[in-house]
Amino acid sequence: MAHPYARIMVNHRMIDVNGIRLHIAEQGEGPLVVLLHGFPESSYSWRHQFGPLAAAGFRVVAPDQRGYGRSDRPESVDAYTILHLVGDVIGLIHALGEETAYVVGHDWGAPVAWHTALLRPDVVRGVAGLSVPPPFRGERPPLDAMDEMFDGQFYWNYFAQPGVADAEFGRDARGSLRKFLYSASGDAPGAGSGRQPLVAPGRGFLDGMPDPEVLPGWITEADLDVFAEEFAPGFTGALNWYRNLDRNWELTAAWQGAVVSPPALYMYGDRDAVPAFPGTAELIEKLPALMPNLRREPLVLPGCGHWTQQERPNEVNAALVDFLTGLRGEQRI
Repeated sequence: MAHPYARIMVNHRMIDVNGIRLHIAEQGEGPLVVLLHGFPESSYSWRHQFGPLAAAGFRVVAPDQRGYGRSDRPESVDAYTILHLVGDVIGLIHALGEETAYVVGHDWGAPVAWHTALLRPDVVRGVAGLSVPPPFRGERPPLDAMDEMFDGQFYWNYFAQPGVADAEFGRDARGSLRKFLYSASGDAPGAGSGRQPLVAPGRGFLDGMPDPEVLPGWITEADLDVFAEEFAPGFTGALNWYRNLDRNWELTAAWQGAVVSPPALYMYGDRDAVPAFPGTAELIEKLPALMPNLRREPLVLPGCGHWTQQERPNEVNAALVDFLTGLRGEQRI
């Protein structure tokens, strides 16, 4: 049976960026669009976006970000700061022979996309974020704040513990991903309830998550096989991103109060847990006033959970094509 990636006519190669090797998937010709995945995913999470964006006249490139998939997984926790991740995006754009690009991110990829636009607006022609809204640096380190707010039980704090979530997810990578992807989707019972993702002492993140008898229509068993294969080496590199949350807060002190200036688009599902995180709903409501170049009100996708571009590919593709082609028209010389 052909690998599911083979059905979407993308090319694959390794590329050297900032002293590491990244695996990229690419399709199309035209202005560059970089697609940045989240946790626990890979470039394959953008499988529904390659064709439509390429057909709209763009060169579409999705890397497995550092710590994921077929890309390098540096051992040091310190190698996964937001400055490393933004550096990878900028390095990738230049390694592809381009000076500028549109950058799109989902989940963890969204903060990377937003920060790339924040730190290097000269390179980013436009930025779009899915699920996670733009970064507005808080007054306190995030792990510290969540630790106090939820008595150490917020999932960020659980993921930040060395080796703990790594071992839990790694015992059965496919089973872990099956539970996680289903439970955070809009199809899961209780999705959109506003319940915080807490991990009680002595328990695991996956405890109590249902394992569906049949996967929802947006993901197949073959898709799940791809993700499981890409996490076969383990989850540590990906989890190291969480272990740098407070370090990222320290490193971005110079951008306190700064705003993302390139043209921007934000969308999320109304059954996604992220908008219910403390302070996030209030931030989303204020975005049109806070973001000087937000091109429309935040787009809300009814019935959609956390895996935005996988659960609602048609709506996401339509919004991205409209946003990107509009910017291309404005910026054409």
